[in-house]
Amino acid sequence: MSLDEKILVEIIEVQKSHKLDYILHLGKVTYSLDSVAITKSSTPVNRPTNRGGIYFSDTFAFKIKAVVDDLSIAELLSKSMLGPNPEFQELEITTNVPIKDSIKKVTFFVNLTNSMQSSSHIELNMTIIRLKIG
Repeated sequence: MSLDEKILVEIIEVQKSHKLDYILHLGKVTYSLDSVAITKSSTPVNRPTNRGGIYFSDTFAFKIKAVVDDLSIAELLSKSMLGPNPEFQELEITTNVPIKDSIKKVTFFVNLTNSMQSSSHIELNMTIIRLKIG
């Protein structure tokens, strides 16, 4: 288990007993994230590989699913996803997590894989690329 994976597993455990506040940083604007769920799931590859020469995919990935209530984010999302663009825009999500008897600022660097908009909110699905602690 890599260092990032150990921290992610610890964050998943902390979330079971503590509500963490997550902030998405998109350009110069910040958005509060609700209903944040971090999961580890398999990917549709048999071995680690470069997908289309654009990004690397392992046999599993940690993903974040979250909800944004501010619909003004919608116009910025298309600039972040692969498809409308030749490459992913790396997004940042921050939170403060109690780890080993202290509060650590954790920054998740993520790729937005898809979004679903309703009349009241937008659900975001993201893949975690890397973490920064501190």
